[in-house]
Amino acid sequence: MKQRFQSLLMTSAATLALAGSLSACFPLLVGGAAVGAMVAVDRRTSGAQLEDEGIELRGGGRVRDALGNRVRVDITSYNRQVLLTGQAGSEQDKQAVEQLMGRVENVRAVVNEIAVAGTTPSLQQRTNDTLITGKVKASFIDAKDLHANAFKVLTERGTVYLMGLVTQREADRATQITRTVSGVQRVVRIFEIVTEEELQRLSREPRQPAPRPATAAPQS
Repeated sequence: MKQRFQSLLMTSAATLALAGSLSACFPLLVGGAAVGAMVAVDRRTSGAQLEDEGIELRGGGRVRDALGNRVRVDITSYNRQVLLTGQAGSEQDKQAVEQLMGRVENVRAVVNEIAVAGTTPSLQQRTNDTLITGKVKASFIDAKDLHANAFKVLTERGTVYLMGLVTQREADRATQITRTVSGVQRVVRIFEIVTEEELQRLSREPRQPAPRPATAAPQS
């Protein structure tokens, strides 16, 4: 475990150092994106990365306009597949969010994991979720048979959501590792599975950093 935390700290330090060396035209992207050259290893095309950012921005705006403070929803799009987490006060509001997202341009599928709950997660719960996400990512870095940057990891109330464009072997291996991390209560796989041949083709295709929308707000 100590080794995993050291890996995470080293990765965080390297990321901060890189961010500080970049000019103003290469901002730090938060919330599942990457920094500068790291975007180049993303298995999505640059166009898909840009579409995902647009989906999150447009979807968030529509949910706020329609439901206001009645829901607390996090929208995560990966290769145009949308994961909804957070909470709603009623099943009706939960379904309303899903319907709104289903009508957003370029969305291929919606996975609705919004909880119908009366209380928001406590600060301690949110802190625990952040720690779990960090431990899972560190475990992927420690694993010698996984490309950590191929996975997007989110944690909500002890449930870990795994997203990515991966092979069946990578999906199974990442799931196995995640289940061994302390504090993980459940693992939800939202992978897009590709064959080994398709992965080789994706690896040969050039990956360029996706341009940022001029009006995009910082994501958290």
